[in-house]
Amino acid sequence: MATAQKIVDDITAHVGGDRYSSWYAGIASDPEDCLFKRHKVSRKHGRWIYRKADTNQVARNAEDALHRSGFDGGPGGGDAKTKSVYAYKKTLSTSED
Repeated sequence: MATAQKIVDDITAHVGGDRYSSWYAGIASDPEDCLFKRHKVSRKHGRWIYRKADTNQVARNAEDALHRSGFDGGPGGGDAKTKSVYAYKKTLSTSED
């Protein structure tokens, strides 16, 4: 079972020593579409990660925990079926809209 804490642990381990504020975190039904099309993250050269949660609430709890720990982003994304949590390193070519 992918708990919110497990997702947060995986993502923060991936970020390593970077400042969390230099990363953006969110939730999406289709994280690859969101990362590579909406946010314009480079699939090949960008730093990104996503994890699938068991439920929408687990995904929202993980997203909230990441934001509280300093990741950029805001609540309220996705819909009731959204179960993926993603994060990426912000660069001059990414879009945080």
